Amino acid sequence: MKKALLLVAVILGTTVMVNAQTEPAKTAPAKEVKATKHAKKAEKKAVKAEKNAEAAKVEAKAAAKK
Repeated sequence: MKKALLLVAVILGTTVMVNAQTEPAKTAPAKEVKATKHAKKAEKKAVKAEKNAEAAKVEAKAAAKK
């Protein structure tokens, strides 16, 4: 029984030491980065490409039915 308790204490102690925080946690939130114009253009292009892809699928289905 004594050995089992000693083993549990060793395992818990090791776990605590391994998971111990070595550096202080950052309390200040990170600054938000504003989107640039380039990102907005890229996003618009991506949306347009998705719409074109969907339209192509619809056209392909319509052509396949004929």
